[in-house]
Amino acid sequence: MLKPMYVLVGSDLFLQLEALKELLKNAPRDVQRADFDGETAQVGDVLDELNSFAMFSTAKVVVVRSADEFVRLHREDLEERLASAKVPEGSALVLRLNSLPKNQRIYRLISSRGAVIECNPPANLATWIIDRARNAHKLAMGITEANLLADLIGPDLGKLDSELAKLAIQCDGRADSASILRSVSFQREQEMWRMTDEVAAGHTARALQRWQQLMQTDPSSEYRAITWLTMWLEKARKALALRKAGQSDSSIAYELKVFPRDKQVGFFKTLDALGESGVQRMIDLLAELDYRSKQGLGNMCDNVEKFILAAKA
Repeated sequence: MLKPMYVLVGSDLFLQLEALKELLKNAPRDVQRADFDGETAQVGDVLDELNSFAMFSTAKVVVVRSADEFVRLHREDLEERLASAKVPEGSALVLRLNSLPKNQRIYRLISSRGAVIECNPPANLATWIIDRARNAHKLAMGITEANLLADLIGPDLGKLDSELAKLAIQCDGRADSASILRSVSFQREQEMWRMTDEVAAGHTARALQRWQQLMQTDPSSEYRAITWLTMWLEKARKALALRKAGQSDSSIAYELKVFPRDKQVGFFKTLDALGESGVQRMIDLLAELDYRSKQGLGNMCDNVEKFILAAKA
């Protein structure tokens, strides 16, 4: 049975969504849900929605996401309205917040009439991984494997949960270090391929964005970037040679595995822009950047960014 009010408070979006999912599981199956954006919502609209009759259902859940600004602007009015208003039985107000001081009246009000659910990242990430693997995915995992996964993925609980779901499918009830390394490495390689696809299509801004995201989630990507970019340039060089030999773009795309089809337009457009001299220039630039990085002349991350920017020239 739902309580009249809830606060999901904390910085972790995944835990907030999990808590909300659990609340909705405890609601009647025909529950009606209304969502508001806390940055634009008006307190009167939210409370009117909460107190209105739920048509075609026996319960209503009103969710205010990103509600920090909403509470800051309307706290006193919200406190008074919540203190005096009678919430219909079976309905609930859910505020999703990054923080809420315990000395505020609204905190005490919601604590007394409902529940405050903490949604902050766990202090011990490895313990959370082990518990989540066992309880949500029926997957056994030791502390060594949990620490390895934490080191590879970082403290993003959503990504960790997604990785655990994949491991549960791939492993027979228990994840070992080798299976974790294979799974995460494959994911990183897919991300690297997407980055080089953007380079090949001439989408410089997207390529830079993907590269920066890769460096945030996996700093070791910088050590593999030269290899992947070299593979792309080798594919471009072969495509130009096949064109010179008289092959059509469609047959070249098939032979070099430029898939799916929508990637082919960008790939050949970039080839047209670069030409043989441009591809050779990029090969020379990549070799120079690799040499400079190995000699300590600039870091690899910045050098890869310079390469991506140069690819549009």
